[in-house]
Amino acid sequence: MASLQTSYHSITEIVGDLVRLTVPIPGAGQKPVVRLNDLAILSGENMESRLAQVIDIRGSAVGLQVFDSTKGLATNAKVTFLDRPMQVTASNNILGRIFNGKGEAIDQGPALEFDNKIDIAGPSVNPMRRVLASKMIRTDVPMIDVFNCLVESQKIPIFSVSGEPYNAFLARIGIQADADLVVFGGMGLVFDDFHFFRTAFENAGLSARTVMFVNQASDSIVERLLVPDLALSVAEHFAVEEGKRVLVLLTDMTAFADALKEVGVANERVPSNRGYMGDLYSQLARRYEKACDYAKGGSVTILSVTTMPGNDVTHPVPDNTGYITEGQFYLHGGVLDPFGSLSRLKQLVIGKQTREDHSQLMNTMIRFYSGAVEAEQKRSMAFDLSDYDRQLLQFGELFRTRFMNLEVALPLERALDLCWQTLADCFNEEQLLMKQELVNKYFPEKSKADIAQQGD
Repeated sequence: MASLQTSYHSITEIVGDLVRLTVPIPGAGQKPVVRLNDLAILSGENMESRLAQVIDIRGSAVGLQVFDSTKGLATNAKVTFLDRPMQVTASNNILGRIFNGKGEAIDQGPALEFDNKIDIAGPSVNPMRRVLASKMIRTDVPMIDVFNCLVESQKIPIFSVSGEPYNAFLARIGIQADADLVVFGGMGLVFDDFHFFRTAFENAGLSARTVMFVNQASDSIVERLLVPDLALSVAEHFAVEEGKRVLVLLTDMTAFADALKEVGVANERVPSNRGYMGDLYSQLARRYEKACDYAKGGSVTILSVTTMPGNDVTHPVPDNTGYITEGQFYLHGGVLDPFGSLSRLKQLVIGKQTREDHSQLMNTMIRFYSGAVEAEQKRSMAFDLSDYDRQLLQFGELFRTRFMNLEVALPLERALDLCWQTLADCFNEEQLLMKQELVNKYFPEKSKADIAQQGD
């Protein structure tokens, strides 16, 4: 491998932020001069040194993506390969700190140059070191905890569209979740969104167990590509070395995919579906597969935002994401859609880590809400409504107010009790079609008496 002192003055082309040069091809048995994702420093007379990353190797031709602008860069500039990929600081001293997409602190805190450094973008965990997901992460969001549980080591996106409060919702989950640490990765954020996340975590007293990696919209797109790797490498370190339960929040993975597309086009790669590169699935999967429950350690859980241009779920980014992840939370109209949202791992914790009535209660609530939607359609078309339809309409209104409102925050047990109360406010026991022992145990006694009195 090339040493730190190995330098070249062989730049052949500068296109945008992309620099191409030629390096010697190693002979048989020799180590390569440079590897994919290695870092390099570009320097020369009358110019500041600039950091770049190897993004393409074709024989003797090497492509570098410069982090900062190539403005003023000459073709006789010196290129020095650092013989290593990007590294990030991984120690307890980074808790409460804010970093940019190069892993540099931007919060004016103390220097961290002597702290432990680790390489980013390493391989996914050996399956032999994983254990089956079996623990719930409580969020105090009823539409998640009751109907689509978030499970440790799960990878799940929030599908949404521009204009929806997905960032506010993501921040709220980070604040309320019962994780040991929260690692936040923001890609292409406008300053207002960056300031919102920072202020929300500080006001909630979460800063002491939070690490933030932020790429703003005005920053380099190369840094945008590094943010997920920085966040996930730090999360992996704390999970493996410290045994922590780490929740990783990423927003927005569509901005990450768009950056991949832009870099691919600049590197003259042939685009695939809607201009995205053919390896989009692999690029997304390599990040999402970092979610893991370690046999000897903690866990990494990934909750991301994926915006859908035009609310099109067949767009390449959400489409590929759906094949990789274990369900999705579908946020539209300011609420989580109870029909479009899905957690494929919830059956691993419902009734095992939660109350015995959880499963039946969840199914009953969704069944009645589905009936309420049909009753609303009948009402809007001026059909005659039965007494049962009116019960369903009342239930639908209570369901949206008590559970679907994103501002509602309830511990799981209180949310389950509120489910029973909502059912009792609208229906009698015979209409529930639930196990009688559960009805006898949890159906509110006061409402039983009220219903009986109404019947008389």
